[in-house]
Amino acid sequence: MPPESPLEQLAATPATPDQTAPGGISHPPYVFIALAALAGAVLIVTLLGGTIARGTQFDFDHAIMLALRTPGDQSVPIGPSWLQGAMIDITALGGGTVLTLIVVLALGFLVACRHFLTAALVLGGTVSGSLAISLGKQLVGRDRPALVDHLVEVASASFPSGHAGNSAIIYFTITLMVMQIVPRAAARWYLFGATIVLVGLIGFSRVYLGVHWPSDVLAGWSAGILWAFAWWALGSWLRLRRHS
Repeated sequence: MPPESPLEQLAATPATPDQTAPGGISHPPYVFIALAALAGAVLIVTLLGGTIARGTQFDFDHAIMLALRTPGDQSVPIGPSWLQGAMIDITALGGGTVLTLIVVLALGFLVACRHFLTAALVLGGTVSGSLAISLGKQLVGRDRPALVDHLVEVASASFPSGHAGNSAIIYFTITLMVMQIVPRAAARWYLFGATIVLVGLIGFSRVYLGVHWPSDVLAGWSAGILWAFAWWALGSWLRLRRHS
């Protein structure tokens, strides 16, 4: 049989706490990936936010929001009666109280398991990302949608969606950091897939409940995921540095 390629060797190597790849394998440019992802997150919010601040409106925003309401009655969302309650419950998973609790519990678990580097990365990525989302809201100052009735109370600016952005930052940062220390590939991909579903549902719930334009949610998702990947890349680089 032909010898395995370096990538095949790396794929076959289980991930263990603070373990790096076998010697001789060329690693991706993690620092460049981290910087590029951070720049991409900032660029998305800056460019789209600047466009919105100049008064630009998107046809798909109106079309999607109206499609989620009963024709002739914009106060009633489509779907069975239980769906509205389910969306309210799901949207709470992206609220500040729940996200703060998730971060605290994750940090406590990581510290208890002595994964101090992972805990520091989770703390740095989630706190800095949440501050960035808050700053974006203040700079753009987009009004909440007035096209349909709001089904939950809201107070802050609309762009970018804090629920979509913060849930993407926090859930993906925690997931990507934990994936670096979970040994089984199936478990790592389960965590990643579950996070995609969870963050996707949270963002959808904001549009369904009428409190965000779809463009708010798309910007929050995009910036949040890029932010999380930046910290994943930083974590990968730091682990290599520690074992070089």
